[in-house]
Amino acid sequence: MPFKNTSGDAESYADRVARHVPGLKDMHRMAGLLLAERVPERGRVLVLGAGGGLELKAFAETYPNWRFDGVDPSSEMIEQAKLTLEEKARRVTFHQGYIDDAPEGPFDGAACLLTLHFLPKEERIQTVREVLNRLRPGAPFVVAHHSFPQSGPRQALWLRRNANLLISAGFPSEHAEKNIEAMREKLPALSPSEDEEILSEAGYENIQLFYAAFTFKGWVAYRPDS
Repeated sequence: MPFKNTSGDAESYADRVARHVPGLKDMHRMAGLLLAERVPERGRVLVLGAGGGLELKAFAETYPNWRFDGVDPSSEMIEQAKLTLEEKARRVTFHQGYIDDAPEGPFDGAACLLTLHFLPKEERIQTVREVLNRLRPGAPFVVAHHSFPQSGPRQALWLRRNANLLISAGFPSEHAEKNIEAMREKLPALSPSEDEEILSEAGYENIQLFYAAFTFKGWVAYRPDS
């Protein structure tokens, strides 16, 4: 899907996620660049769903003076993030839990990557609204997750393309079939238009698509200046 609660050693975890998500490293780099447009040199960034630490590592390597607060409900995935980050973990304050367990901020920017597709619509709205409440005026929020048509032949088409992508990345066809069945039956994903509506309803402005890769989409949005 990929599932962010998959544990394992840092190297194999990173490889598994990269094979699920097209252009993962480039998506992380683009997310960092979008944050850096407004996050100051010594900025503070909130990362929601930070377990595993892949995006934290990408941000920390490129922006050596940023500090981070990473939030994740899984203690195992927080430990995975610390392994991934190695000495860079000293620049991250981890919080086990959900958005309500995050500090009040204010933060200079925030990111939530490969996480929001696990949340039902109403919980998703509340989550992104609480992120907004923790941002400085004008601060960016970068999100990326599964977002594709949710009914009819277009849903089936994109799920089939997702399965073919996994098979092309070396996963057994049985794994790919189980993956798309789980996405169809269990994942509360939304369509791209619904995802944009949620950000707008939560109070963000200037919502821009920056990443589109089969069933994955990513946006940057901003807290209003006033």
